[in-house]
Amino acid sequence: MTVLIIEDEQATARRLENLLKEVEPGIIILEILDSIESAVNWYNSNAQPDLVFQDIHLADGSCFEIFKQVTVKAPVIFITAYDQYAIDAFSVNSIDYILKPVKKEKLAESISKFKTVWQNAGTPPIDYTALADMIRKKEYQKRFVVRYGQKIKAVEISDIAYFFTESGNNFFRTFKNNTYPLDFSLDKLEEIVDPSKYYRINRQFIVNIKAIKEMYTYSKSRVKLELEPPCEFDTIASTERSGDFKKWLAGVNE
Repeated sequence: MTVLIIEDEQATARRLENLLKEVEPGIIILEILDSIESAVNWYNSNAQPDLVFQDIHLADGSCFEIFKQVTVKAPVIFITAYDQYAIDAFSVNSIDYILKPVKKEKLAESISKFKTVWQNAGTPPIDYTALADMIRKKEYQKRFVVRYGQKIKAVEISDIAYFFTESGNNFFRTFKNNTYPLDFSLDKLEEIVDPSKYYRINRQFIVNIKAIKEMYTYSKSRVKLELEPPCEFDTIASTERSGDFKKWLAGVNE
Protein backbone atom coordinates (compact mmCIF):
# COMPACT_ATOMS: atom_id res chain seq x y z
CA MET A 1 0.00 0.00 0.00
CA THR A 2 1.39 3.39 -0.99
CA VAL A 3 0.50 6.39 1.16
CA LEU A 4 0.91 10.15 0.83
CA ILE A 5 0.85 12.29 3.98
CA ILE A 6 -0.07 15.98 3.76
CA GLU A 7 0.38 17.55 7.19
CA ASP A 8 2.09 20.80 8.17
CA GLU A 9 2.75 19.87 11.80
CA GLN A 10 6.01 17.95 11.66
CA ALA A 11 5.51 16.11 14.95
CA THR A 12 2.03 14.95 13.90
CA ALA A 13 3.31 13.83 10.51
CA ARG A 14 6.17 11.80 11.98
CA ARG A 15 3.93 10.24 14.60
CA LEU A 16 1.42 9.31 11.90
CA GLU A 17 4.19 7.78 9.82
CA ASN A 18 5.37 5.64 12.73
CA LEU A 19 1.85 4.53 13.65
CA LEU A 20 1.11 3.59 10.04
CA LYS A 21 4.17 1.35 9.96
CA GLU A 22 2.99 -0.33 13.17
CA VAL A 23 -0.58 -0.81 11.97
CA GLU A 24 0.31 -1.85 8.43
CA PRO A 25 3.79 -3.43 8.15
CA GLY A 26 5.21 -3.05 4.67
CA ILE A 27 3.36 0.18 3.99
CA ILE A 28 5.24 2.59 1.72
CA ILE A 29 5.20 6.28 2.69
CA LEU A 30 5.77 8.03 -0.61
CA GLU A 31 6.20 11.54 0.76
CA ILE A 32 5.33 13.85 3.63
CA LEU A 33 4.20 17.26 2.36
CA ASP A 34 3.33 20.37 4.35
CA SER A 35 1.54 22.78 2.03
CA ILE A 36 -0.94 23.24 -0.81
CA GLU A 37 1.85 24.25 -3.16
CA SER A 38 4.01 21.20 -2.46
CA ALA A 39 0.99 18.88 -2.76
CA VAL A 40 -0.06 20.31 -6.12
CA ASN A 41 3.50 19.99 -7.42
CA TRP A 42 3.70 16.41 -6.18
CA TYR A 43 0.42 15.36 -7.83
CA ASN A 44 1.52 16.92 -11.10
CA SER A 45 4.74 14.89 -11.08
CA ASN A 46 3.73 11.52 -9.62
CA ALA A 47 1.26 8.68 -10.02
CA GLN A 48 -1.70 8.64 -7.62
CA PRO A 49 -1.06 6.90 -4.28
CA ASP A 50 -3.33 4.20 -2.92
CA LEU A 51 -4.36 6.37 0.01
CA VAL A 52 -3.85 9.93 1.30
CA PHE A 53 -3.81 11.17 4.89
CA GLN A 54 -4.43 14.90 4.86
CA ASP A 55 -4.79 17.68 7.40
CA ILE A 56 -7.60 20.16 6.72
CA HIS A 57 -5.76 23.38 7.37
CA LEU A 58 -2.24 23.62 6.00
CA ALA A 59 0.44 26.27 6.35
CA ASP A 60 -0.72 28.10 3.21
CA GLY A 61 -4.49 27.63 3.46
CA SER A 62 -7.36 25.16 3.30
CA CYS A 63 -6.50 21.71 1.94
CA PHE A 64 -9.52 21.92 -0.36
CA GLU A 65 -7.55 24.33 -2.53
CA ILE A 66 -5.55 21.28 -3.66
CA PHE A 67 -8.65 19.74 -5.22
CA LYS A 68 -9.32 22.93 -7.16
CA GLN A 69 -5.89 22.75 -8.82
CA VAL A 70 -5.38 19.05 -9.47
CA THR A 71 -7.49 15.93 -9.89
CA VAL A 72 -7.17 13.66 -6.87
CA LYS A 73 -8.42 10.16 -7.60
CA ALA A 74 -7.05 8.53 -4.46
CA PRO A 75 -9.27 8.22 -1.37
CA VAL A 76 -8.45 10.70 1.38
CA ILE A 77 -8.65 10.19 5.12
CA PHE A 78 -8.76 13.61 6.72
CA ILE A 79 -6.90 14.49 9.89
CA THR A 80 -8.79 17.17 11.77
CA ALA A 81 -8.93 19.07 15.04
CA TYR A 82 -12.31 20.46 14.01
CA ASP A 83 -15.74 19.99 15.48
CA GLN A 84 -18.90 18.09 14.59
CA TYR A 85 -19.73 19.98 11.39
CA ALA A 86 -16.73 18.48 9.64
CA ILE A 87 -17.33 15.01 11.01
CA ASP A 88 -20.91 15.01 9.74
CA ALA A 89 -19.77 16.07 6.27
CA PHE A 90 -17.14 13.34 6.09
CA SER A 91 -19.63 10.70 7.24
CA VAL A 92 -22.22 11.68 4.66
CA ASN A 93 -19.61 11.42 1.93
CA SER A 94 -18.27 8.04 3.14
CA ILE A 95 -14.84 9.56 3.78
CA ASP A 96 -13.16 8.67 7.02
CA TYR A 97 -11.61 11.18 9.40
CA ILE A 98 -9.21 11.05 12.32
CA LEU A 99 -9.37 13.55 15.16
CA LYS A 100 -6.13 14.92 16.54
CA PRO A 101 -4.21 13.66 18.39
CA VAL A 102 -4.02 10.59 16.14
CA LYS A 103 -4.66 7.35 18.01
CA LYS A 104 -3.44 3.95 16.91
CA GLU A 105 -6.85 2.28 17.34
CA LYS A 106 -8.63 4.84 15.17
CA LEU A 107 -5.90 4.64 12.56
CA ALA A 108 -6.32 0.87 12.39
CA GLU A 109 -10.10 1.32 11.91
CA SER A 110 -9.52 3.78 9.08
CA ILE A 111 -7.12 1.43 7.31
CA SER A 112 -9.65 -1.39 7.68
CA LYS A 113 -12.40 0.81 6.23
CA PHE A 114 -10.15 1.71 3.31
CA LYS A 115 -9.51 -1.96 2.53
CA THR A 116 -13.16 -2.94 2.84
CA VAL A 117 -14.82 -0.02 1.09
CA TRP A 118 -12.25 1.10 -1.45
CA GLN A 119 -10.09 -1.85 -2.34
CA ASN A 120 -12.78 -4.51 -2.26
CA ALA A 121 -15.92 -2.65 -3.26
CA GLY A 122 -14.36 -0.24 -5.72
CA THR A 123 -16.05 2.88 -4.40
CA PRO A 124 -16.30 5.62 -7.07
CA PRO A 125 -14.25 8.82 -6.71
CA ILE A 126 -15.42 11.40 -4.19
CA ASP A 127 -16.36 14.92 -5.26
CA TYR A 128 -14.06 16.79 -2.90
CA THR A 129 -15.30 20.17 -4.10
CA ALA A 130 -18.83 19.22 -3.03
CA LEU A 131 -17.44 18.11 0.30
CA ALA A 132 -15.78 21.48 0.77
CA ASP A 133 -19.08 23.20 -0.02
CA MET A 134 -20.83 21.09 2.61
CA ILE A 135 -18.27 22.05 5.22
CA ARG A 136 -18.69 25.74 4.40
CA LYS A 137 -22.41 25.43 5.23
CA LYS A 138 -21.61 24.92 8.89
CA GLU A 139 -22.91 27.05 11.73
CA TYR A 140 -20.38 29.81 12.37
CA GLN A 141 -19.05 31.23 15.63
CA LYS A 142 -21.60 33.37 17.47
CA ARG A 143 -19.44 34.93 20.17
CA PHE A 144 -15.99 34.90 21.74
CA VAL A 145 -15.17 34.66 25.43
CA VAL A 146 -12.13 36.79 26.24
CA ARG A 147 -10.06 37.27 29.38
CA TYR A 148 -8.41 40.59 30.17
CA GLY A 149 -6.82 41.16 33.53
CA GLN A 150 -9.04 39.45 36.11
CA LYS A 151 -12.18 39.87 34.01
CA ILE A 152 -13.94 37.58 31.55
CA LYS A 153 -16.25 38.94 28.88
CA ALA A 154 -18.44 37.39 26.17
CA VAL A 155 -18.48 39.43 22.96
CA GLU A 156 -21.01 38.83 20.20
CA ILE A 157 -19.28 38.32 16.88
CA SER A 158 -21.69 40.79 15.26
CA ASP A 159 -20.09 43.46 17.47
CA ILE A 160 -16.59 42.82 16.09
CA ALA A 161 -15.35 45.22 13.42
CA TYR A 162 -12.08 43.45 12.61
CA PHE A 163 -9.47 40.97 13.78
CA PHE A 164 -5.76 41.71 13.50
CA THR A 165 -2.28 40.50 14.39
CA GLU A 166 0.31 42.70 16.07
CA SER A 167 3.80 41.55 17.12
CA GLY A 168 2.75 37.92 16.90
CA ASN A 169 -0.35 38.39 19.08
CA ASN A 170 -3.98 38.33 17.92
CA PHE A 171 -6.71 40.83 18.80
CA PHE A 172 -10.14 42.02 17.76
CA ARG A 173 -11.66 45.48 17.85
CA THR A 174 -15.36 46.10 18.40
CA PHE A 175 -17.49 48.74 16.74
CA LYS A 176 -17.39 50.56 20.10
CA ASN A 177 -13.59 50.80 19.63
CA ASN A 178 -12.69 48.35 22.38
CA THR A 179 -9.74 46.03 21.72
CA TYR A 180 -9.41 42.56 23.24
CA PRO A 181 -6.80 39.78 22.98
CA LEU A 182 -7.86 36.54 21.34
CA ASP A 183 -6.40 33.03 21.53
CA PHE A 184 -7.19 32.19 17.91
CA SER A 185 -4.88 32.51 14.93
CA LEU A 186 -6.18 34.32 11.85
CA ASP A 187 -5.94 31.00 10.00
CA LYS A 188 -8.32 29.43 12.51
CA LEU A 189 -10.61 32.47 12.49
CA GLU A 190 -11.02 32.13 8.73
CA GLU A 191 -12.57 28.72 9.37
CA ILE A 192 -15.03 29.77 12.09
CA VAL A 193 -16.33 33.22 11.08
CA ASP A 194 -19.04 33.71 8.47
CA PRO A 195 -17.27 34.36 5.13
CA SER A 196 -20.21 36.38 3.85
CA LYS A 197 -19.52 38.95 6.59
CA TYR A 198 -15.78 38.70 7.21
CA TYR A 199 -12.90 38.65 4.74
CA ARG A 200 -9.18 38.23 5.24
CA ILE A 201 -7.66 41.06 3.25
CA ASN A 202 -4.03 40.14 4.02
CA ARG A 203 -1.89 38.19 6.49
CA GLN A 204 -2.64 40.67 9.27
CA PHE A 205 -6.36 41.51 8.98
CA ILE A 206 -9.82 39.98 8.79
CA VAL A 207 -12.46 42.69 8.39
CA ASN A 208 -16.21 42.90 8.82
CA ILE A 209 -17.89 44.32 5.72
CA LYS A 210 -19.73 46.79 7.97
CA ALA A 211 -16.41 48.17 9.23
CA ILE A 212 -15.35 49.37 5.77
CA LYS A 213 -15.88 53.13 5.67
CA GLU A 214 -14.03 54.01 2.46
CA MET A 215 -11.99 52.21 -0.23
CA TYR A 216 -9.29 53.57 -2.49
CA THR A 217 -7.37 52.21 -5.45
CA TYR A 218 -3.77 51.49 -4.52
CA SER A 219 -0.58 50.45 -6.29
CA LYS A 220 -0.25 47.03 -7.97
CA SER A 221 -4.05 46.64 -8.28
CA ARG A 222 -4.47 46.64 -4.53
CA VAL A 223 -7.30 48.20 -2.53
CA LYS A 224 -6.70 50.39 0.52
CA LEU A 225 -9.40 50.43 3.20
CA GLU A 226 -10.41 53.04 5.71
CA LEU A 227 -12.01 51.27 8.64
CA GLU A 228 -14.46 52.38 11.30
CA PRO A 229 -13.44 52.41 14.10
CA PRO A 230 -10.09 53.74 12.81
CA CYS A 231 -7.04 51.51 12.70
CA GLU A 232 -3.46 52.56 13.37
CA PHE A 233 -2.12 50.18 10.70
CA ASP A 234 -2.38 50.28 6.92
CA THR A 235 -5.26 48.04 5.87
CA ILE A 236 -4.63 47.05 2.28
CA ALA A 237 -6.07 44.09 0.39
CA SER A 238 -2.99 42.28 -0.92
CA THR A 239 -2.40 41.84 -4.64
CA GLU A 240 -3.23 38.14 -4.61
CA ARG A 241 -6.46 38.75 -2.66
CA SER A 242 -7.75 41.89 -4.36
CA GLY A 243 -9.67 40.07 -7.10
CA ASP A 244 -11.48 37.79 -4.66
CA PHE A 245 -12.00 40.70 -2.30
CA LYS A 246 -13.92 42.60 -4.97
CA LYS A 247 -16.05 39.50 -5.63
CA TRP A 248 -16.70 39.22 -1.90
CA LEU A 249 -17.82 42.87 -1.78
CA ALA A 250 -20.26 42.15 -4.59
CA GLY A 251 -21.56 39.03 -2.84
CA VAL A 252 -20.25 36.67 -5.51
CA ASN A 253 -19.67 33.15 -4.21
CA GLU A 254 -17.45 30.76 -6.13
